Formats: sequence, C-alpha cells, structure tokens
Amino acid sequence: MFAHFILPHRPYFSVKSEFWGKNLDFRNRNDSFSDNSRKSHVYFQPIRAGVKWRKELPFDNVIQRDKKLKLVTRIRKILVQHHDNVMSLRGLGKFRRDLGVQEKTRLIELLKMFPAVFEIVEEEAFSLKFKLTEEAERLYFEEMKIRNEMEGLLVTKLRKLLMMSADKRILLEKIAHLRTDFGLPSEFRDTICHRYPQYFRVVATEHGPALELTHWDPELAVSAAELADEENRARELEEKNLIIDRPLKFNRVKLPKGLKLSKNDMRKMNEFRDIPYISPYSDFSGIKAGTPQKEKHACGVVHEILSLTLEKRTLVDHFTHFREEFRFSQQLRGMLIRHPNMFYVSLKGDKNSVFLREAYRDSQLIDKDRLLIVKEKFRGLVAVPQFKGRGAPKSDTNWQETNHGDDMRGEEWSDVDDDDDEFDNDGEDDWIDEQINNLEMADQRLLSSHALPNGRPQERWYPLFLMKQVKEI
Repeated sequence: MFAHFILPHRPYFSVKSEFWGKNLDFRNRNDSFSDNSRKSHVYFQPIRAGVKWRKELPFDNVIQRDKKLKLVTRIRKILVQHHDNVMSLRGLGKFRRDLGVQEKTRLIELLKMFPAVFEIVEEEAFSLKFKLTEEAERLYFEEMKIRNEMEGLLVTKLRKLLMMSADKRILLEKIAHLRTDFGLPSEFRDTICHRYPQYFRVVATEHGPALELTHWDPELAVSAAELADEENRARELEEKNLIIDRPLKFNRVKLPKGLKLSKNDMRKMNEFRDIPYISPYSDFSGIKAGTPQKEKHACGVVHEILSLTLEKRTLVDHFTHFREEFRFSQQLRGMLIRHPNMFYVSLKGDKNSVFLREAYRDSQLIDKDRLLIVKEKFRGLVAVPQFKGRGAPKSDTNWQETNHGDDMRGEEWSDVDDDDDEFDNDGEDDWIDEQINNLEMADQRLLSSHALPNGRPQERWYPLFLMKQVKEI
C-alpha cells in the first residue's frame, strides 16, 4: 500500500540505530526546554514543482458526510454525562453554543431528525426529556469497551510520536491536538501518560507539562512505509521469483487519475522521489533547512503520523503545532500540496484537512479497526430518516451525494477557479435549519392529509397542554 513512498537507494540513516539521545542524563536533565528548541526557523525554500491544487470530490465527501455525525456525537457526549443517560430538552438548550445551533432552531425538531439515535420521553406534564435509543446506547457501550481494550496500542502511538521528535519531548497541550485522531481518551494527560514510566514520563517545563521519552525501542523505529515495502518485496519474490537484493525500481511517479503535470514538473517530482528515503525516526539535526533532503524527511514524518491516526487523516493545522518538534517548514500546506501522489489536502470546511492518499479507495478507508467499524454503524443510525410516508424527506444516507447532485457524481476532479472553497465554513447550522424546515413542512402535509369523516382535522401529535412548552423549546 505504501510502496511508492520507498526509494531504491539505501537510507541515509539506519532505522535500527541506537537512541540518538542515549548520552542524555534524564535524571539530571533540566526540565525546561533549551533556548535552541525555541530558535527561529530558517526560511524554507520550497521545491519548485508547480503542482496546481485540484479538488477531488471523493475526499471532500468524507469531510461533508461527517458533519451530521459530529453534531450527533456532541449531543451524545453531553447526554451521557447525566444520570441514567437522560436529559431534559431545557438542559440541552444551555449547550446551543457548544453545539453550534442557533436560538431559532427548535431542539425538539433537531432531535427528531435522528429517530434511530434519540428518543423523546415525557416524564411530567411540562417536562420533555430525551435519551439514547436502545441500539444507540448499545453502540456507545461497545465503543467504550473497545477504547478500554486499545490502551496498549495508544501507548505505542505516543512512544512513536516522541521517538520522531527532535528532543524526544512534546508538550501535552500539543499532543492534545491529535487526541481524537489517535483515539486517545479525553483524560489521557492524567491516565495513560502516568501509567507507563518505563516508556515515558510527564515533566514540568517553562511552557507547561510535557511528555518525555524514557526508553528508546529500535523495534518501534520502523515506519509504516518501510513495513509496507518489506511486504511488497516479499510479495514480488513470491509471485515472480526475483532476486532478493534487487533494488525496487519505479519508472515514474504514479499520480492520481485526472492530474496532469508538465514534463518539467514530472521530472522534478521524479528527482525528488529518487532522493534516498530518510526514516522519520532518524536523527535529522544535521539536515540543512531548505534542502530537498529536509523536505524528504518532513514528508516521511507527515506520512508516519497520518499512518498512526485512526482514519489516516487530520487537520493541516494540527501539524503546524509541531513545527518545533519536527522542524517543519512555515510553508507546510504548500509542501503537502506539492506531493499529490502521497497526500491530498481538502479545503472543505473551515479548516483544511490532509489525507494519506494510499489509505483510501475513492472515499472509503481501506483498512479499518474495530473503533471505526463501530463509528460506521453509528453513522448508519444517524442517517435513518424520520419519515417514510408520502411527502417525507428521502433518506440521506449518502447525504453528500444529495448535496453535490447527479451532475457531479461522475466528476472526480475539478479545477479551482476561485478561492471560495478555501474559506468555506462547515455550515452545520445552515443545513440544520434547512432540514428542520423540510420536516415541519412534511408535518403540515401529513396532518392536513389526515381528517375525520366530518372534515375536521385530527388532533395534533402533541397534547394541547404541551404545545406552549414545545414552542418554547
């Protein structure tokens, strides 16, 4: 899967090398960062490959389809903090700002948009509450069980992250930016970080608490790209009975379908690919900033960090928080765009996201762990529509397809003619209001279609003594 990232030359540094900080005395080490760790960065002269950014709908759809899931997950997070996982609608109203829901949006209609996730219950005459449905609650407990069982994997991720850093130490507030993407619990600072002193420890610094490596494991200092290369070599030998020592040969850089570059740009990309692979776990202090080798190392670090995330993607902004630890360039996003064979930068939403290209097939992640499988099941519950009768909104399981329309379904690439996408907001509240308006119109059509024999309309779904409260909600 990662074969195109590995080059036919021997690496500059051995991934099995000893801990580069072995001469440091952790017991007598100053707990504050040295002045060198805060030094200003040398301006990074980018590799001048004029790669034009192009929109790829399959990746952008991944961002789009998660909008509703994020909202429902936020509501669920608030709900499960209450006794018996039951909460009043009035209490939920206090979290409008956290949810990004405007005052004009009726919360009861918002919850009714997800009938397979939330259930409205009446406990008193003037008290409407809600809870998780039986299936949604079952998936929540299953997710919690999996999270408890994956602590060993989380420890490995933290160790590898520290091993890649320049000083083998990272501020906890910076690690927190990758918390969700790595699958770390919200309380990881007080739990995981203190349970494994044989691997790392929390130290006080002038910039706040930081997690520091205490043991270097050469077995972990092997990147996902190198592991994939070994698998590909073994597969080649088995299928074609090739010579073991034959170096891998790549005649050209494989580009995404639809992306065309000039001969000069292709030549530059191939030259960059021919630079020997530099392990993200190697000592990079001697690599001069602004050189192709420095960019080669930076691409390797980004590649490895993305491989450690659950969904093989994260926000570009998250990487910018680690400029000091990995000596990233100030032009980080431009660097990612310059290598479309490895990464895709999505401008969808109010923040740019970066994908590990080879981890996806169209808009689907190729390898999924148990936590992602549960997430997909929960996404299925979120997609269940409220109405199934005549006049009701259609199911939007593939909500992004409805938004893009059939005319864009076959167009995987489109040139960017303006900068609107770069400043595109999530627009969660916009689609919330639109969906609620559709539901209310369906309510009116459904009520008007059910009349008594004398022509009088049937009683509304809510008792009259509750109508005032419902309108307030």
